[in-house]
Amino acid sequence: MNEFALPTAKTKLLAVIGDPVRHSLSPVMFNSAFRALGMDWLYVALPVKLGSSRAAIDGIRALDIVGLSVTTPHKEMVAAVVDQLSPVARKLGAVNCVRRSGEVLIGENTDGKGFVESVRSGLGVEPERSNVVVVGAGGAARAVTLALAEAGATIAVVNRTKDKAEKIVGQMAMENVSTTGFESISDADLVVQATSLGMRNDDPLPFDPNLIGKGQTLVDLIYHPERTPIAAAAAAHGAQIANGVGMLLHQAGEQFRIWTGEEPPLNVMAAAVGLKFAQNTGE
Repeated sequence: MNEFALPTAKTKLLAVIGDPVRHSLSPVMFNSAFRALGMDWLYVALPVKLGSSRAAIDGIRALDIVGLSVTTPHKEMVAAVVDQLSPVARKLGAVNCVRRSGEVLIGENTDGKGFVESVRSGLGVEPERSNVVVVGAGGAARAVTLALAEAGATIAVVNRTKDKAEKIVGQMAMENVSTTGFESISDADLVVQATSLGMRNDDPLPFDPNLIGKGQTLVDLIYHPERTPIAAAAAAHGAQIANGVGMLLHQAGEQFRIWTGEEPPLNVMAAAVGLKFAQNTGE
Protein backbone atom coordinates (compact mmCIF):
# COMPACT_ATOMS: atom_id res chain seq x y z
CA MET A 1 0.00 0.00 0.00
CA ASN A 2 1.55 3.32 -1.01
CA GLU A 3 1.45 6.45 1.11
CA PHE A 4 -1.70 7.78 -0.51
CA ALA A 5 -3.67 4.53 -0.81
CA LEU A 6 -7.09 4.41 0.79
CA PRO A 7 -8.23 1.48 2.96
CA THR A 8 -10.00 -1.31 1.11
CA ALA A 9 -12.04 -4.34 2.04
CA LYS A 10 -8.75 -6.23 2.34
CA THR A 11 -7.14 -3.75 4.77
CA LYS A 12 -6.25 -5.30 8.14
CA LEU A 13 -7.59 -3.17 10.99
CA LEU A 14 -6.11 -2.51 14.43
CA ALA A 15 -7.19 -0.07 17.13
CA VAL A 16 -6.41 1.44 20.51
CA ILE A 17 -9.16 1.74 23.12
CA GLY A 18 -9.11 4.09 26.09
CA ASP A 19 -10.76 7.07 27.74
CA PRO A 20 -9.43 9.58 26.92
CA VAL A 21 -7.76 8.36 23.73
CA ARG A 22 -8.01 11.15 21.14
CA HIS A 23 -4.60 12.47 22.24
CA SER A 24 -2.94 9.11 21.53
CA LEU A 25 0.19 9.11 19.38
CA SER A 26 -0.21 5.43 18.55
CA PRO A 27 -2.17 5.90 15.28
CA VAL A 28 0.55 8.19 13.92
CA MET A 29 3.30 5.76 14.87
CA PHE A 30 1.70 2.59 13.56
CA ASN A 31 0.32 4.04 10.35
CA SER A 32 3.70 5.58 9.54
CA ALA A 33 5.27 2.15 10.03
CA PHE A 34 2.72 0.45 7.79
CA ARG A 35 3.27 3.00 5.03
CA ALA A 36 7.04 2.67 5.29
CA LEU A 37 6.81 -1.11 4.84
CA GLY A 38 4.09 -1.01 2.19
CA MET A 39 1.63 -2.92 4.39
CA ASP A 40 -2.13 -2.72 3.83
CA TRP A 41 -2.90 -2.22 7.52
CA LEU A 42 -4.72 0.62 9.32
CA TYR A 43 -4.67 1.64 12.99
CA VAL A 44 -7.34 3.87 14.58
CA ALA A 45 -8.24 5.28 18.01
CA LEU A 46 -11.59 4.24 19.50
CA PRO A 47 -12.89 6.00 22.64
CA VAL A 48 -14.39 3.41 25.01
CA LYS A 49 -15.96 4.55 28.27
CA LEU A 50 -15.16 3.03 31.66
CA GLY A 51 -17.29 -0.06 32.19
CA SER A 52 -17.51 -0.92 28.50
CA SER A 53 -14.41 -3.12 28.24
CA ARG A 54 -16.35 -6.35 27.70
CA ALA A 55 -18.53 -4.75 25.04
CA ALA A 56 -15.40 -3.48 23.29
CA ILE A 57 -13.81 -6.94 23.28
CA ASP A 58 -17.04 -8.44 21.97
CA GLY A 59 -16.90 -5.87 19.19
CA ILE A 60 -13.31 -6.85 18.36
CA ARG A 61 -14.46 -10.46 18.01
CA ALA A 62 -17.44 -9.57 15.84
CA LEU A 63 -15.53 -7.18 13.56
CA ASP A 64 -12.55 -9.51 13.10
CA ILE A 65 -10.13 -6.76 14.12
CA VAL A 66 -6.58 -8.13 13.96
CA GLY A 67 -5.24 -6.64 17.18
CA LEU A 68 -5.85 -4.10 19.89
CA SER A 69 -3.85 -1.72 22.06
CA VAL A 70 -5.38 -1.08 25.47
CA THR A 71 -4.82 1.99 27.59
CA THR A 72 -6.37 3.63 30.68
CA PRO A 73 -8.83 2.74 32.17
CA HIS A 74 -9.25 -0.69 30.55
CA LYS A 75 -6.02 -2.65 31.13
CA GLU A 76 -7.21 -4.65 34.13
CA MET A 77 -10.75 -5.14 32.89
CA VAL A 78 -9.61 -6.40 29.48
CA ALA A 79 -7.35 -8.89 31.28
CA ALA A 80 -10.47 -10.36 32.82
CA VAL A 81 -12.40 -10.84 29.56
CA VAL A 82 -9.88 -12.11 26.98
CA ASP A 83 -9.54 -15.86 26.42
CA GLN A 84 -5.90 -16.26 27.44
CA LEU A 85 -3.12 -14.25 29.08
CA SER A 86 0.62 -14.24 28.49
CA PRO A 87 2.73 -15.01 31.62
CA VAL A 88 3.61 -11.32 32.08
CA ALA A 89 0.03 -10.14 31.63
CA ARG A 90 -1.14 -12.81 34.07
CA LYS A 91 1.33 -11.73 36.73
CA LEU A 92 0.45 -8.06 36.29
CA GLY A 93 -3.28 -8.65 35.96
CA ALA A 94 -3.24 -6.07 33.17
CA VAL A 95 -3.27 -6.13 29.36
CA ASN A 96 -2.05 -3.41 26.98
CA CYS A 97 -2.14 -5.51 23.80
CA VAL A 98 -4.57 -8.09 22.44
CA ARG A 99 -3.67 -10.41 19.60
CA ARG A 100 -5.88 -12.81 17.72
CA SER A 101 -4.99 -16.46 17.21
CA GLY A 102 -7.84 -17.83 15.13
CA GLU A 103 -10.91 -17.25 17.25
CA VAL A 104 -8.90 -16.90 20.47
CA LEU A 105 -8.04 -13.46 21.88
CA ILE A 106 -4.77 -13.40 23.85
CA GLY A 107 -3.83 -10.60 26.24
CA GLU A 108 -0.23 -9.43 26.33
CA ASN A 109 1.61 -6.68 28.22
CA THR A 110 4.49 -4.90 26.48
CA ASP A 111 4.72 -1.85 28.76
CA GLY A 112 7.58 -3.03 30.96
CA LYS A 113 9.69 -4.42 28.14
CA GLY A 114 9.19 -1.19 26.23
CA PHE A 115 10.27 0.88 29.21
CA VAL A 116 13.47 -1.08 29.81
CA GLU A 117 14.45 -0.82 26.15
CA SER A 118 13.70 2.91 26.11
CA VAL A 119 15.99 3.73 29.03
CA ARG A 120 18.75 1.49 27.69
CA SER A 121 18.74 2.77 24.12
CA GLY A 122 17.59 6.34 24.68
CA LEU A 123 19.16 7.31 27.99
CA GLY A 124 22.13 5.00 28.43
CA VAL A 125 20.74 3.65 31.71
CA GLU A 126 21.65 0.03 32.48
CA PRO A 127 18.93 -1.34 34.79
CA GLU A 128 21.09 -4.12 36.22
CA ARG A 129 23.45 -1.48 37.63
CA SER A 130 20.79 0.94 38.85
CA ASN A 131 19.05 1.83 42.06
CA VAL A 132 15.52 2.77 41.00
CA VAL A 133 12.62 4.48 42.73
CA VAL A 134 9.21 3.97 41.13
CA VAL A 135 6.65 6.57 42.20
CA GLY A 136 3.10 5.26 41.95
CA ALA A 137 1.19 2.02 42.38
CA GLY A 138 -1.04 1.69 39.33
CA GLY A 139 -0.76 -0.53 36.28
CA ALA A 140 2.14 1.36 34.72
CA ALA A 141 4.08 1.24 37.98
CA ARG A 142 3.54 -2.52 38.24
CA ALA A 143 4.67 -3.14 34.66
CA VAL A 144 7.80 -1.02 35.03
CA THR A 145 8.67 -2.53 38.40
CA LEU A 146 8.38 -6.12 37.14
CA ALA A 147 10.46 -5.48 34.00
CA LEU A 148 13.17 -3.57 35.85
CA ALA A 149 13.32 -6.20 38.59
CA GLU A 150 13.66 -8.99 36.04
CA ALA A 151 16.44 -6.96 34.36
CA GLY A 152 18.35 -6.87 37.65
CA ALA A 153 17.64 -3.41 39.04
CA THR A 154 17.24 -2.71 42.75
CA ILE A 155 13.82 -1.13 43.09
CA ALA A 156 11.97 0.77 45.79
CA VAL A 157 8.30 1.59 45.26
CA VAL A 158 6.86 4.73 46.86
CA ASN A 159 3.26 5.84 46.93
CA ARG A 160 1.22 8.27 49.01
CA THR A 161 -0.96 5.30 49.99
CA LYS A 162 1.65 2.94 51.39
CA ASP A 163 -0.67 -0.09 51.34
CA LYS A 164 -0.78 0.09 47.53
CA ALA A 165 3.01 0.16 47.31
CA GLU A 166 3.21 -2.85 49.61
CA LYS A 167 0.70 -4.66 47.42
CA ILE A 168 3.05 -4.29 44.42
CA VAL A 169 5.97 -5.64 46.44
CA GLY A 170 3.89 -8.63 47.51
CA GLN A 171 2.74 -9.20 43.95
CA MET A 172 6.31 -9.17 42.63
CA ALA A 173 7.65 -11.41 45.43
CA MET A 174 11.24 -10.61 44.43
CA GLU A 175 14.16 -9.86 46.74
CA ASN A 176 15.20 -6.77 44.76
CA VAL A 177 11.81 -5.04 45.15
CA SER A 178 10.81 -3.22 48.36
CA THR A 179 8.85 -0.23 49.60
CA THR A 180 10.41 3.00 50.77
CA GLY A 181 9.69 6.63 51.62
CA PHE A 182 9.87 9.60 49.27
CA GLU A 183 13.18 10.69 50.81
CA SER A 184 14.92 7.78 49.05
CA ILE A 185 14.44 9.57 45.72
CA SER A 186 17.56 11.60 46.48
CA ASP A 187 19.70 8.44 46.42
CA ALA A 188 18.27 6.88 43.26
CA ASP A 189 20.06 6.59 39.93
CA LEU A 190 16.73 6.43 38.11
CA VAL A 191 13.37 7.80 39.22
CA VAL A 192 10.23 6.69 37.37
CA GLN A 193 7.21 8.96 37.78
CA ALA A 194 4.36 6.52 37.12
CA THR A 195 1.36 8.43 38.46
CA SER A 196 -1.07 10.54 36.41
CA LEU A 197 -0.10 13.71 38.29
CA GLY A 198 0.99 16.36 35.81
CA MET A 199 -1.56 15.71 33.09
CA ARG A 200 -3.77 18.57 34.35
CA ASN A 201 -2.69 22.13 35.12
CA ASP A 202 -4.03 22.02 38.67
CA ASP A 203 -2.35 18.72 39.64
CA PRO A 204 -0.03 18.79 42.66
CA LEU A 205 3.57 17.68 42.17
CA PRO A 206 4.01 13.93 42.72
CA PHE A 207 7.03 14.53 44.99
CA ASP A 208 9.31 17.31 46.24
CA PRO A 209 11.50 18.37 43.27
CA ASN A 210 14.32 19.27 45.65
CA LEU A 211 14.88 15.52 46.11
CA ILE A 212 16.25 15.09 42.59
CA GLY A 213 19.15 16.73 40.76
CA LYS A 214 22.42 16.39 38.91
CA GLY A 215 23.65 12.86 38.20
CA GLN A 216 20.14 11.41 38.34
CA THR A 217 17.62 10.50 35.65
CA LEU A 218 13.88 11.12 35.84
CA VAL A 219 11.51 9.42 33.43
CA ASP A 220 7.98 10.79 33.67
CA LEU A 221 5.70 8.30 31.91
CA ILE A 222 3.31 11.10 30.93
CA TYR A 223 3.86 12.44 27.41
CA HIS A 224 0.93 14.85 27.17
CA PRO A 225 1.97 17.49 28.09
CA GLU A 226 5.43 16.89 26.68
CA ARG A 227 7.12 18.22 29.82
CA THR A 228 5.31 18.09 33.16
CA PRO A 229 6.05 20.51 36.01
CA ILE A 230 8.01 17.86 37.94
CA ALA A 231 10.13 17.10 34.86
CA ALA A 232 10.80 20.79 34.29
CA ALA A 233 11.84 21.20 37.92
CA ALA A 234 14.13 18.15 37.76
CA ALA A 235 15.80 19.47 34.61
CA ALA A 236 16.31 22.85 36.28
CA HIS A 237 18.09 21.01 39.11
CA GLY A 238 20.44 19.32 36.61
CA ALA A 239 18.81 15.91 36.23
CA GLN A 240 18.55 14.10 32.91
CA ILE A 241 14.86 13.84 32.03
CA ALA A 242 12.66 12.01 29.56
CA ASN A 243 8.93 11.74 29.07
CA GLY A 244 6.90 8.65 28.23
CA VAL A 245 7.28 8.78 24.45
CA GLY A 246 10.33 6.49 24.49
CA MET A 247 8.41 3.84 26.40
CA LEU A 248 5.44 4.35 24.07
CA LEU A 249 7.69 3.82 21.05
CA HIS A 250 9.36 0.64 22.26
CA GLN A 251 6.23 -0.99 23.68
CA ALA A 252 4.55 -0.19 20.36
CA GLY A 253 7.46 -1.78 18.52
CA GLU A 254 6.92 -4.96 20.51
CA GLN A 255 3.21 -4.89 19.67
CA PHE A 256 4.11 -4.46 15.99
CA ARG A 257 6.19 -7.66 16.18
CA ILE A 258 3.38 -9.52 17.94
CA TRP A 259 0.75 -8.58 15.36
CA THR A 260 2.72 -8.64 12.11
CA GLY A 261 5.70 -10.95 12.72
CA GLU A 262 7.88 -8.20 11.18
CA GLU A 263 10.58 -5.99 12.69
CA PRO A 264 9.19 -2.50 13.34
CA PRO A 265 10.83 0.51 11.60
CA LEU A 266 11.50 2.25 14.92
CA ASN A 267 13.28 5.18 13.29
CA VAL A 268 10.18 5.92 11.21
CA MET A 269 7.88 5.52 14.20
CA ALA A 270 10.08 7.78 16.34
CA ALA A 271 10.25 10.49 13.69
CA ALA A 272 6.47 10.37 13.33
CA VAL A 273 6.00 11.46 16.95
CA GLY A 274 9.02 13.76 17.24
CA LEU A 275 10.87 11.51 19.64
CA LYS A 276 13.98 13.67 19.37
CA PHE A 277 12.14 16.20 21.55
CA ALA A 278 11.20 13.70 24.25
CA GLN A 279 14.57 13.46 25.95
CA ASN A 280 16.54 16.29 27.52
CA THR A 281 19.64 16.64 29.65
CA GLY A 282 19.47 18.88 32.66
CA GLU A 283 20.55 22.48 32.33
